[in-house]
Amino acid sequence: MPSEYIWRNGEFIKWEEATVHVTAHALHYGSSVFEGVRAYATPQGPAVFRLQPHTHRLMNSCKIARIEVPFSEEEINNAIVETIRRNGHESCYVRPLVFRSAGSIGVEGRKNPVEVVIFTIEWGRYLGNEAIDNGVDVQVSSWRRMAPDTFASMAKIGGQYVNSQFVSMEAHDNGFAEGIALDVSGYVSEGAGENLFVIIDNVVYTPGVWQSILSGVTRDSALTILRDLGYSIRYEPVAREMLYIADEMFFTGTAAEITPIRSVDRIPVGEGKPGPVTKAVQKEFFAITSGQKPDPYGWLTLVRQPEAAD
Repeated sequence: MPSEYIWRNGEFIKWEEATVHVTAHALHYGSSVFEGVRAYATPQGPAVFRLQPHTHRLMNSCKIARIEVPFSEEEINNAIVETIRRNGHESCYVRPLVFRSAGSIGVEGRKNPVEVVIFTIEWGRYLGNEAIDNGVDVQVSSWRRMAPDTFASMAKIGGQYVNSQFVSMEAHDNGFAEGIALDVSGYVSEGAGENLFVIIDNVVYTPGVWQSILSGVTRDSALTILRDLGYSIRYEPVAREMLYIADEMFFTGTAAEITPIRSVDRIPVGEGKPGPVTKAVQKEFFAITSGQKPDPYGWLTLVRQPEAAD
């Protein structure tokens, strides 16, 4: 559902006033950079999950895309927190967006004005309400991820998500919750909007950044949890056939959180239900984000800071 306020270029405006002109460069050429951030409900009020890493990646993506951001990381961090507070959310999804606005209509858009917006929505489970508990059915997509000399997969650039749309639409048309794309060499890359973890014989495999993946913030969080739980992790090419013999698999992402995968191309993963490694990561992740246990990593930023004692 829409929120009341959107932060735009340093000011708060009403949701319905946040419009752009049809000649905006980003609308024609995908010249935008964005982030997806979640704020979770905790006993201390709403808390933003890994605020600084998300904002830092936003800035790095803009640097790669040659988009000059007219605000600092600190200003954007403060604006995200204030947007959540002003809209009165207890939990929400946050979308910071940097884009080239109206100006030149040509492909080279660096002379166009740059705008920055932040909006918040209340959004549940990305892959469905039962996905976290029961897992999802996925397919290996016929669409490949971009070659490393065609696009910049480490940047979260709007135009690149046409590829993700193809992967996701194909999967939905074929009756699956999501698709998994291979890289240009035929090795496993990632989902349409999720990173991937594969567990075989208690060893965790995950594709590396050289396989056209977005280096996910939730992926990094899951890796931290897995290391602290004592699991062996291998960053190496994942062959497609490894998906068919895996004991467990799960997606990670801001939207997907920690979502188990129960089948690939209609072949059950393990016993066709979330396994012990996946459940262990989920348990730790959701305990921290819900505030049910202490946050040992400093991942949460409270929206409403506690008042100092007199």
